[in-house]
Amino acid sequence: MAHELGYAILTPYSLSKSRTGGILARLISRTGLELVGARMFAPGIELVRQYAEMLVTANDPQDRRIQELIRGYILKNFVPDSRTGRRRRVMLLVFRGEDAVRRVRSVVGNFSLDRMGGETIRDTYGDLVFDDHNQVIYFEPAVLAAPDATEAQQKLKLWARYSDTDGGLLQGVIPYPEGAQVQRTLVLIKPDNFRFPTGRPGNVIDFFSRTGLFIIGIKVHRMSVAEAEEFYAPVREVLRTRLTDVVATRAKAALEPELQFEIPPAETRRLGEILSPLHADWQFENIVKFMSGHSPHTCADEDRTKPGTEKCIALVYEGPDAVRKIREVLGPTDPSKAPPGSIRREFGQTVMVNAAHASDSEENARRELKIIGFDHNHFREDIEAHFGGL
Repeated sequence: MAHELGYAILTPYSLSKSRTGGILARLISRTGLELVGARMFAPGIELVRQYAEMLVTANDPQDRRIQELIRGYILKNFVPDSRTGRRRRVMLLVFRGEDAVRRVRSVVGNFSLDRMGGETIRDTYGDLVFDDHNQVIYFEPAVLAAPDATEAQQKLKLWARYSDTDGGLLQGVIPYPEGAQVQRTLVLIKPDNFRFPTGRPGNVIDFFSRTGLFIIGIKVHRMSVAEAEEFYAPVREVLRTRLTDVVATRAKAALEPELQFEIPPAETRRLGEILSPLHADWQFENIVKFMSGHSPHTCADEDRTKPGTEKCIALVYEGPDAVRKIREVLGPTDPSKAPPGSIRREFGQTVMVNAAHASDSEENARRELKIIGFDHNHFREDIEAHFGGL
């Protein structure tokens, strides 16, 4: 069976309640599919109207009344706020694999008028409440997914056509108190979370939700060697200057048993000064390979700017004091020194394989966002390439 693209759309309510991580964890771990695309949207009226028109269909196994409830929900809750004109956040995730559309829909779940159980995302995060007269008094679908491959293609093409005007790095979608010092910061969910289909990427995002910050940008990214070298260039300089004593101590410990004499302090220091740059370059090489899948010294010049083989999720968080809040939840670089309850303590393994990256300043966040290319619409390109046009 050929690989399909399936999608899941997280509603504004799911995003506002910080359910992103839990939903993503279920979608990845229970479908076994590959997450290949993600984009934030702030839909305008025309996108919402066209999408809503597609939602009542004979292909959907849900009762027609449920389908009409979903259409009405979209027309009410996806459009800009009628009081303020502020657009609402929506997240669209794209999965690839055999039978992808059915598998995503199975994990998302179908509403029924007499539903029971708690297996699906909608069982956990959605709600359908009736009064004594069988009238709906509350409805929240939590996540939307296509019923079959044909409709998945139609709807993904629609969202892709509007992905420049209505999607990307969102602006002005969160109301803040007057005078709030709002920051933006970048987070990378690193490649060690994607070795096999697991809930780890979602679980890491769930930890970040404790900050009370807002996701305003998301993309699935494969770093090229050139991007990884530029992204981690400041780390290279730190490694060259800060590891002299560590390298000197390790060199002394390794050489003395072989030489069978003690190396004096001055010569030990000199060893560190000689070897530290080489050690730094070796460590930097490993970092680039870890993030991109390729070693710089073995990568051909024509391949340096091509997407790498390793995957990460890039997220942009926004809110007051965002840089500090994110880094506190993340924890220090060395997982063994991270406090309990931090991401790196829970999910990290080594100084390099440590679950996630977060910008250490607003200035670096701007630099890193440029490198990751949030101004480039890979989402549209990927959808267009898969379906042969929009």
